[in-house]
Amino acid sequence: MAGDSTRRAPVVAVVNQKGGVGKTTTVINAGAVIADQGHPVVVVDLDPQANATSGLGIDPGRERAGVYEVLFGATAVGDVLMASSNPGLRVVPSHRGLAGAEVELTAEPHRETRLRDALGTVPEDVDLVLLDCPPSLGLLTVNAITAADVMLVPLQAEYFALEGLSNLLETQQLVRANLNPRLELGGILLTQFDSRTVLAWEVLQEVRRAYPDRVFRTLIPRNVRLSEAPSHGLPVTRYDPSCRGAVAYRELAEELLGRLRLPAALKESTP
Repeated sequence: MAGDSTRRAPVVAVVNQKGGVGKTTTVINAGAVIADQGHPVVVVDLDPQANATSGLGIDPGRERAGVYEVLFGATAVGDVLMASSNPGLRVVPSHRGLAGAEVELTAEPHRETRLRDALGTVPEDVDLVLLDCPPSLGLLTVNAITAADVMLVPLQAEYFALEGLSNLLETQQLVRANLNPRLELGGILLTQFDSRTVLAWEVLQEVRRAYPDRVFRTLIPRNVRLSEAPSHGLPVTRYDPSCRGAVAYRELAEELLGRLRLPAALKESTP
């Protein structure tokens, strides 16, 4: 795939307006596995909390240009890309200054399409772009799903999960109708799944019944190693390659590559 100038890298927005559902964990770990398989990956950190930036070993407090400057046209994506702790995975970093972007964008022309326009400068050697969205349906998230080919929706196996999903899919339909007709629901991912509880299985069954062709087979378990890895600036596949969380994200990456029609396992993973 790399170097083929006739194609544009697929763009996946990892999105859910609810916080704490595993968006950043999914971006970091799925992106790391896919990069390890020989596909150059770019992560765009659109969350002012900058957790994807720090979770990939980059200090978000350091003065540098990043996604804020990209959104406002001050620089190009290729000029702000930073190497991460995982070879083959580069980051458009975030910082706390991005928190003001929601307000500032409201006065800007083409405010919903800023990111889509900016991604035209992604280097040609990139095979996949992952967008880590903030926990809201504000302008940063709208920019992400306007720029994306598909949405990947992490969903906690809990009582109110489907209610929030319904609101998100209504937003998807509005964006499809007005801004991005190619936007698809690429998949729903059950996260923090506790197989010991009846509730988790009931939520899984209900989501599969409502969206039978959209739910990933892979279930991301509750796993302490997944929580520990970001504090070391590493994907879990490098922090503890044999833990349940690492195994699950390798399985998810294989599914995602299949859905995106990117060939898997170009080289051995080397955590």
